[in-house]
Amino acid sequence: MVLEGSSEALCPPPSLELRPSCNKSQPSPPLGSCSTPHDGLFPGDKEPVKYGELIVLGHNGSLANGDKGRRRSRLALYKRPKANGVKPDVIHNVSTPLVSKALSNKSQHSISYTLSRSHSVIVEYTHDTNTDMFQIGRSTESMIDFVVTDTAGSSTSGGGGGWQVQGAAGEGVGGGGQSAQSTISRYACRIMCERNAPYTARIYAAGFDSSKNIFLGERAAKWRTSDGLMDGLTTNGVLVMHPAGDFVSEPAPGVWREISVCGNVFALRETRSAQQRGKLVENESNTLQDGSLIDLCGATLLWRTPTGLRRTPTLKQLESLRQELNAARPQCPVGFNTLAFPSLARREIVDKKQPWVYVNCGHVHGYHNWGYRKDKGHNVGPGGMAPASTGERECPMCRRVGPYVPLWLGCEGGLYLDAGPPTHAFCPCGHVCSEKTVAGWSQIPLPHGTHAFHAACPFCGTWLTGEQGHIKLIFQGPVD
Repeated sequence: MVLEGSSEALCPPPSLELRPSCNKSQPSPPLGSCSTPHDGLFPGDKEPVKYGELIVLGHNGSLANGDKGRRRSRLALYKRPKANGVKPDVIHNVSTPLVSKALSNKSQHSISYTLSRSHSVIVEYTHDTNTDMFQIGRSTESMIDFVVTDTAGSSTSGGGGGWQVQGAAGEGVGGGGQSAQSTISRYACRIMCERNAPYTARIYAAGFDSSKNIFLGERAAKWRTSDGLMDGLTTNGVLVMHPAGDFVSEPAPGVWREISVCGNVFALRETRSAQQRGKLVENESNTLQDGSLIDLCGATLLWRTPTGLRRTPTLKQLESLRQELNAARPQCPVGFNTLAFPSLARREIVDKKQPWVYVNCGHVHGYHNWGYRKDKGHNVGPGGMAPASTGERECPMCRRVGPYVPLWLGCEGGLYLDAGPPTHAFCPCGHVCSEKTVAGWSQIPLPHGTHAFHAACPFCGTWLTGEQGHIKLIFQGPVD
């Protein structure tokens, strides 16, 4: 690592032509620019080339206020009509006060590494006709293809533990940001997709701003590589976890790593915003595969390939599964009233016929306002329904005490591992999906609170509880 103010940092050659890549294990490192989400349609093409889809965890099919434009819970990446990728070209060593002048060419992509108050390194990038670039971040500026904000289910406070974070450096409400407290960077990362088969997608930390620049300030972790190039990390980092096996057939979690600006893979830093990088992991790459998870310190994204998505249920299939559940006429074993899962369009709105479950045993009932064992002074809400979070209930079937919550069908098909029947539910939130899906996600530790890892429901982001994090549902059939 090159230390700030060292002779190696201060006396490099004035300029250097770069090879096609700053990542030794990969060909040219892709970076991103702007475009509409579905501009991969070519005149005369029957079907556009889809690179893959990004799905934000914690949103059950759409954002709370609805998907609008580039701010949505799911985005498909298509081949662009014209390549917009870039690759490193020339490196310049300049005096820090002259950086702004050196970056005056707004048609030129570049990355600036500030090594000290007197010295900076600028890496110029040139157009790459073989790649498409997509940028992700909190900013609503036009160069960001996918606008991502903090997920409500995940904590963004850094309290406790070793994984302390900082608010994205220099990022307030202005510049297209959403909140001064957000830990998601305005220009968080970029994904580069090869325009030719097999359409490999690679991820890189940081995205280019409206001036087509990436700035790594004096406090950012940065260093000169063994081949004389530069690399660095963003303030709170971009973490990636590739599945250990096939995401669908053999779901098993991998190891969380950090991705650098040049796409190299590192072990996690001691703290999330530490200036000292982790150890280089040479046998792993930044190539995304089906089931790869991307954490932006406030929101976690799932990458699904077209092949992987073909094995997940469509919205139409989910609706068919819902109708099959209701056609079986499940009944409350106490009130004997018929239960029914509400329409997928009515998610998060509790229906009178909606099934409820005791999450410690799996017995499914209709709603009833009795059986409290704790918090006896609970408040009853509108319509005689008490909030699901108030106290615990005793199951009248087996006498086990625990949370009692409404059941919701998982509406985001891209989070499913198969199209199996919805027989299980996550605990304690009550989101229902297939057995393989609950078993797979219950094994995956997701970054939470920016300082810890915990398995969570992919549909709402709630931390999983209990021995397994999920329960098999026990329905009572009709008595007739």
